[in-house]
Amino acid sequence: MTILATKFTPEVLLSAPRRSPAIPNSSGKLALYTVSQYSFETHSKKYSIKVLDISSGHSTELFTNPAYSEPTWVSEDEFIFVNEVNDNDAVTYLMLASVSESKPSAYVIQSFRCSVSNLKAKDIGNGTVALALTAPASASGSMHDALKERKPYSSARVYSSLFVRHWDTYVSEHRSVVFYGALRKDEKSTKYQLLGPGLVNALAGTMLECPVPTFGGAADFDISKTGLVFLSKDPEINPAMWTKTDVYYVPLKRFTEKKPPTPQIVKTGGLQGYSASPTFSHDGDKLAFTRMRHKQYESDKPRLMLIPNIEDLSNVQEFYKTDDGEGGWDLRPETIVWSNDNKELYVTAEKEGRQLVFKLPSSPLEARELPQPLIKDGAVGSISNLATNDGRLFLTSTSLVDNSSYSILDPVSNERILVSSISKEGKTLGLSRSQFDEFWFQGAGDYKSHALVMKPTNFEPAKKYPLAFLIHGGPQGAWGDSWSTRWNPAIFAEQGYVAVMPNPTGSTGYGQQYVDDIALDWGGRPYNDLVNCFEHIADNLPYVDTGNAVALGASYGGYNWIQGHPLGRKFKALVCHDGIFNTLADWSTEELFFVLHDMGGTPWEKRELYEKWDPAAFVGEWATPQLVIHSELDYRLPISEGLAAFNALQSRGIPSKFVMFPDENHWVLKPENSLVWHKEVLGWINKYTGLNTIELASSVEGLSLR
Repeated sequence: MTILATKFTPEVLLSAPRRSPAIPNSSGKLALYTVSQYSFETHSKKYSIKVLDISSGHSTELFTNPAYSEPTWVSEDEFIFVNEVNDNDAVTYLMLASVSESKPSAYVIQSFRCSVSNLKAKDIGNGTVALALTAPASASGSMHDALKERKPYSSARVYSSLFVRHWDTYVSEHRSVVFYGALRKDEKSTKYQLLGPGLVNALAGTMLECPVPTFGGAADFDISKTGLVFLSKDPEINPAMWTKTDVYYVPLKRFTEKKPPTPQIVKTGGLQGYSASPTFSHDGDKLAFTRMRHKQYESDKPRLMLIPNIEDLSNVQEFYKTDDGEGGWDLRPETIVWSNDNKELYVTAEKEGRQLVFKLPSSPLEARELPQPLIKDGAVGSISNLATNDGRLFLTSTSLVDNSSYSILDPVSNERILVSSISKEGKTLGLSRSQFDEFWFQGAGDYKSHALVMKPTNFEPAKKYPLAFLIHGGPQGAWGDSWSTRWNPAIFAEQGYVAVMPNPTGSTGYGQQYVDDIALDWGGRPYNDLVNCFEHIADNLPYVDTGNAVALGASYGGYNWIQGHPLGRKFKALVCHDGIFNTLADWSTEELFFVLHDMGGTPWEKRELYEKWDPAAFVGEWATPQLVIHSELDYRLPISEGLAAFNALQSRGIPSKFVMFPDENHWVLKPENSLVWHKEVLGWINKYTGLNTIELASSVEGLSLR
């Protein structure tokens, strides 16, 4: 059964199956992935580990236990995975199973008394598979024993340094570290066993932490036959004030070394910011990664870097390096994959609302021409090699109408073959690529700005549609041709709006200067870009009724600047999710480096800038009905910001509503909460635009995991 939706509604969005990236095995014939799906009928989630036959596109279900996660190949047909059970003897088990069994069974390799995650495995020869994973470590460096942890009599927490809390949790004393080990098959039982001395803390004796909080994962480290590389914040500087993240190398030959060598730092000269995506070549001799220049700027441009010989960490080369230090390639490389012969690199980078794949020589000395994209549309989230004798790539991607697709890309001919689309390229969700459009408009300076558009499925050019003006957060971010379960423009389009998503000054994917120019100017050029975009819509999109418009946004998109300025009077209603009320309260956030950069310093050093761009200073001009949404676990923008905005609206007698979620962070992630979020948002804007019927559910014939 597949989803057959007569209309794309919030219920369809939130109950649609969600697939992980599919990872091929070494022959490129099979790929492992997971899929989950929430049911609003049973109020429960289904979950499955599946294997995809790449040639036919047919999938087979292997396991449905929701405690199973992170399937990772260890051979052509065998894979390990995590079983998080939290029983009396263990919290997590490392399991192994085979896709060749007609009825797959699994056996335990090792049990752990804490949560482990981010599995990586690599065949290093002689029947040995190198293994790495992450887990919390105690002060002694050993793996934390959660079952022995004594519950304190007091709930007090005492801190003498930053962070106190990060994203949605208060920081604990346990650091996450990378453990390594080796697996080998027992000759008698033919089962994999963990070789002595078991799992070893690669960061032992240091103050280093990996993955990097709070969103770090398996991409923060890599393994090869030559050793292990990982990322960590610089322990010598305050992580709340600075972004500096370094690459470290631990040489290992067998992955059974009882005492790991001291991690060796990779020095990059004047580049002192974030590092990311450390990726070994297939032979383990070379390392590629990215590095930013500024150590207090999270949205600086990543530079693509190479260590051509991992035994010589002093030789670090930058791709497209320029004498002025700006770098010759003005995009932001992210995911890195080596070609099978190690002669080329494939990287993803954002460009004008798309996350595309680029190809370039694997040596900076040979990379003379700027790389060109191999695809045109969508957002590629994962790249994998296929067979070792096959130069083709396996892509996992999404788009504004397709929530998950797997495809094969030939990097020579640029031919792309669809293997599997979970939504049949949007058809089973009731969506079509014809709904998507875009335009460029004159920005507030001598530059053009870009906007994406989503129209209703029953769009008729001769009709007039109310406008849903969506403002993205970040502010260094962008709307793109990608899927979202939180701010999906098709949801608004299917209510009867034309959804327009401008990418004003500060947006990524349009060159680094465009990103940089929002700093110190929050209510300046970005606001004027939005004004120009609105005027462009009024003058050039005859099917949009700008006299019947609403504006919505989250985080910086909920920056209440618009409410206090003339653009705010252009809208019938506003929606502000986890927004900003008072810039002088920005120091209640957790990652202080963000506000330090964007406001040019501290409130006692640069108070005039904090006051200049303070929305609270213009509350006397507020007049537009506004829905305020905020969550208790949002430590990035604490809930006091939402309460203050609502208090101001109510005090001024402006129609307003406050919705709060006690168990959500900066994002509303739980399906039942998200459905309420959609109901409140759509109910609010539909009330003021005259679209009084909220369709939260549609005729759905069968919901199934695919």
